[in-house]
Amino acid sequence: MTMLLSSVDAKTNATIAAKAMDDKNASHVVVLDIGDSLGVADYFVLGSASNVRLVKTLVDNVDEQLCSAEREPISREGVAEAQWAVLDYGDIVVHVFLDEVRSFYDLERLWGDAPRLDW
Repeated sequence: MTMLLSSVDAKTNATIAAKAMDDKNASHVVVLDIGDSLGVADYFVLGSASNVRLVKTLVDNVDEQLCSAEREPISREGVAEAQWAVLDYGDIVVHVFLDEVRSFYDLERLWGDAPRLDW
């Protein structure tokens, strides 16, 4: 059951997702506050992995931790390919990249004006 949450709860869930990636050795975990810029979500959570197996591990841990917080993703894209996985929770969108894919798309540059959350 997906719950509608306030931006305070979105911030908490973005932090949960960031810590879930960090706990499994993701590199360069960043939380961008894109609520004022994009309007589709409040936060983007980005993390990188050095290999496909680690991408899948990061996705699984984020999903497990947010499910424990009673959050289910609205959609999951790219998980099987494990190059760039996207978990959409409505108010937060989690991006898990292979290192080289993240470098190529460089979302931090695209959303360079977005404040970063100190999680």
